[in-house]
Amino acid sequence: MQLTRFTDLGLRVLMYLTHRDREQSVTIAEIASQFSVPHNHLIKVVNRLGKLGWIVATRGRTGGLRLALDPSALPLGQVLRELEGQADLVDCATPPCALRNGCRLKAALDGALDAFYQALDRTTLADVVGTPTGETIIRMHRQFLGSAA
Repeated sequence: MQLTRFTDLGLRVLMYLTHRDREQSVTIAEIASQFSVPHNHLIKVVNRLGKLGWIVATRGRTGGLRLALDPSALPLGQVLRELEGQADLVDCATPPCALRNGCRLKAALDGALDAFYQALDRTTLADVVGTPTGETIIRMHRQFLGSAA
């Protein structure tokens, strides 16, 4: 299983926004620059995160992005379910599989996927931005603010 680029960027945006010790707002342009991703694609990701209520976007000259909730209140399993969707790993119906009435593969894969999400439900956004990741995010913020000055 591989996460989509959309989900990958969504996770990075959430992680980047966990750092709150700065006066200037975080912008989409900053995140796009920091992660070397297309600005237009990032707008779609930020829009979805906002609709989910995980970030707040403020418009205007002093506007920007901020996390809307405590990082410890956001399990990664929930993030992945929302951003990836609830698609099955295999589709036995299209085209119809000759084994589908007597096959145990789908049940095994469904069980594994459920275990994957349950494991990620035990890990929060706060957990993944602890040391050393959090320190790296702080350095990224400082680097960007230093280059913008």
